[in-house]
Amino acid sequence: MIKQIKSSEIKKYIDLNQNIVLLDVRTEEEWNSVGRPNSANLGIKTFFITISQDPNFVESVKKEIDKKNQILVMCAAGGRSIIAAQLLQNEGYIAHNISDGFNGNGQDPGWKNFGLPTK
Repeated sequence: MIKQIKSSEIKKYIDLNQNIVLLDVRTEEEWNSVGRPNSANLGIKTFFITISQDPNFVESVKKEIDKKNQILVMCAAGGRSIIAAQLLQNEGYIAHNISDGFNGNGQDPGWKNFGLPTK
């Protein structure tokens, strides 16, 4: 089962856990038009690997992210990221879904609207 983490819980989760990275699986168009998370301000590294335009998504992640890391996976509203987190978990990663994504999901505000750092 994939752990669901709201944007409002991210800072606390990072403070209580080690070896965390952020993986944004949105498209390049979304990164450029809507914005990008700036997790460096939270003390963690961000990776940008799109799930929808990369047929080798898991292989691309394997090249960039070590399995010792916990991965917080994010998309726009939490739909694509839960799929990505499941694919990664199937490969032996510890992957969690940011349930309200970058933009929010109608119930929770999302990374950007909650006021987490962006570029």
